[in-house]
Amino acid sequence: MDFSLKEVFVKLGKLETEFAELKETYQGMNESYVLALSSLHELTIQASEAAKRAASSAENSKRAALNASMAAQKAASESIISISEIAAEAASAAALAAIESAAAAAAAAAAAAAAVAQQAEQSLLNASSEAAKASKMAAQYAAEAVNMSNLAAEAVRSFKHSKGN
Repeated sequence: MDFSLKEVFVKLGKLETEFAELKETYQGMNESYVLALSSLHELTIQASEAAKRAASSAENSKRAALNASMAAQKAASESIISISEIAAEAASAAALAAIESAAAAAAAAAAAAAAVAQQAEQSLLNASSEAAKASKMAAQYAAEAVNMSNLAAEAVRSFKHSKGN
């Protein structure tokens, strides 16, 4: 293997060029990776916040269902059937809103969990955990809202049955 000094320098030049190209490629990939991680982090935080807000909405819907249920029962006991029916419908709508909020919370929690699966970072794990808790609370509120709706509907049915309608 007789290499002249000139050939060695030519090969060294090619290696330097290849190295520079690899370094440039690495830097570009690293920038993309950092950007993707940042976006993933933001997505997780936003999904967690969405789950919390959906849980809060479900709680508000539960309260609305409770109030509508109480109104339906009171109206039924005072023989005001039209108001009782409207209140029962309001309780049903509030229960439906609570169910939709619970579904939104579950979807947001799933998005947060998916982000965590991509990058196991402690802050993402915490956000995902919070989203899962919010989803669970939203489901509980939705179940309570459905129960209130059922109570309202039962009050209307009982009143109508007692009146022979």
